[in-house]
Amino acid sequence: MFFKDVVGQDEIKKRLIRSVQEQRISHAQLFSGHSGTGKLPMALAYAQYISCKNRSDEDSCGVCPSCHKYQKLAHPDLHFVFPIYNAKQFNKPVSDDFLPQWRTMVNANPYFELSQWLGHIDAGNAQGEIYERESESILRKLNLKSFEAEFKVMIIWLPEKMNQACSNKLLKMIEEPPSKTLFLLITENEEGVIGTIRSRAQLVKFPFVSNAALKEALLKMEGVDPEIVPDAVHLAAGSYIKALEYLTPGDDEQFYFQKFQEMMRFAYARKVSELIAWADEMAGIGRDKQKAYFAAALRLVREYFVSNLKRSEITYMNREEKEWAKKFAPFINERNIVAFADEFELAIKHISMNGNPRIIFMDTGLRMVRLIKR
Repeated sequence: MFFKDVVGQDEIKKRLIRSVQEQRISHAQLFSGHSGTGKLPMALAYAQYISCKNRSDEDSCGVCPSCHKYQKLAHPDLHFVFPIYNAKQFNKPVSDDFLPQWRTMVNANPYFELSQWLGHIDAGNAQGEIYERESESILRKLNLKSFEAEFKVMIIWLPEKMNQACSNKLLKMIEEPPSKTLFLLITENEEGVIGTIRSRAQLVKFPFVSNAALKEALLKMEGVDPEIVPDAVHLAAGSYIKALEYLTPGDDEQFYFQKFQEMMRFAYARKVSELIAWADEMAGIGRDKQKAYFAAALRLVREYFVSNLKRSEITYMNREEKEWAKKFAPFINERNIVAFADEFELAIKHISMNGNPRIIFMDTGLRMVRLIKR
């Protein structure tokens, strides 16, 4: 991964490059920001630049043996930790057991979300976690001497998914790190990382990607219709992941929209038996996807409410969503918008607390019957 491949974030690139050139590399750094702002690709580009044998003032060379290994994510001094699940084929699995799938996904596109990763590894109902046993694997790797590079690099994707025991053990390693070790922690929920780790890591805040950088990146993509790029940039609201979803909607996004339409249609027609069948189906899609569905529903009611105000500059909908708004948007109004939002936020909370998903979806669906005709 090269710095030039990271969309936008020029100031952070300059800051990281300068830290290498001035030999002021903090041993623990926390990359924090919203989804789609480029934290993981930036961490990969940074690690590759540090290990490069012939780096320039702007980027790694791309041709030395170290760069070749980094581009395959197969450098012996590069290590990863990320959320996984207790797959039956492994006895007490750790991240290394899923490393082939991780390399495939990151090499295809390093811009992705947790739900996409869990879908890639067929996690089903599992929410994804970094288990206590992962700390033993981290300690074992970092206590080895560097094979080729000056630094051993440990990239921890979503440390907020660590359980408490693993976080405490990681803290000890950060407090007393092995020589020439670099921890790069990548979070989308800074407050979810325990305070003692946050206080010992140098914070690198990732802002939203600028519209100019998004536009430039999208126009470089092969086969993209330039006429739809402005809409993609507007909808993205600073997230490269959302911009890509607009150009090539993923199966998950289309599924969530379809199921939102079904829920609202059944609720409007008071088709309780259909709502029961709908709830049964949604109960089987996996907890992370269930939370993602309610988050999508929360976004949609917001967009349909704002579209009633005729403020297109602050609405963020794709083409299908805009088309459906012509008929559905009037049903989301000042009398029910707060109640809709409350119901979807409560559902996300209950799913996160391991509530029975069938009951949660059934209860939410029935409440829609009452709210939609306010």
